[in-house]
Amino acid sequence: MSTDSTRTAILNAAERLYAERGFGDVTLRDIVAEAGVNLAAVNYHFGSKDELIAELFVSRSLATNRERLNELKAAESAGGGRAPIDAVLRALVGPTLRGCLGPDKQRSDAARFMIRASIEAVAPIRKIKNREIDHLRRFAAAMRRSLPGLPDVEIYWGLHFALAMAHQTIRDSERLERLSDGKCDLDDVDGMIERIVAVSVLALGGNAATDAGDTKPAARRGR
Repeated sequence: MSTDSTRTAILNAAERLYAERGFGDVTLRDIVAEAGVNLAAVNYHFGSKDELIAELFVSRSLATNRERLNELKAAESAGGGRAPIDAVLRALVGPTLRGCLGPDKQRSDAARFMIRASIEAVAPIRKIKNREIDHLRRFAAAMRRSLPGLPDVEIYWGLHFALAMAHQTIRDSERLERLSDGKCDLDDVDGMIERIVAVSVLALGGNAATDAGDTKPAARRGR
């Protein structure tokens, strides 16, 4: 194999095995056997299992974040520089959900790898998530433009909760299907997105209507 082919074979084999079995049950020897290379090739290209996991996650995350920002840019361009809050939130959660769920995506190694990354709190992925937040700052800025009277603290909580709903839906979609006896259609990804956006807008809207200097959540203010 050429150097590029070896690297690609390792990445593809690792993604496939991690998607099927999870991060804890897959060893480097499993990966080299699947890829048809030797262990020295993994050490040469990646250095360690953690670095291999990190590269896979970064490559998939970059594609998702690029799609997010492209959707945000289009929404703001259509709005003359300021998009409605529902469009901002749709750009935030839509690519993540479309990338992981749906009848086609769930069968792909890439989607199942990202679902594993959402479920299993492995150190290299956790470090990347905590470090790579610049794209989220751009969404926070867009939310401020959409809701100029809303305190910053509510912007950050709103963004956090929207992401949390999206990731919880990805992590526990099977449980939701069983709980609802199939009434919640997990193939209707667009419907999931709209539900998450609607709940997020409702929460932000309740706070947006309050005095800008009051940073307490609406539910607490009423007590």
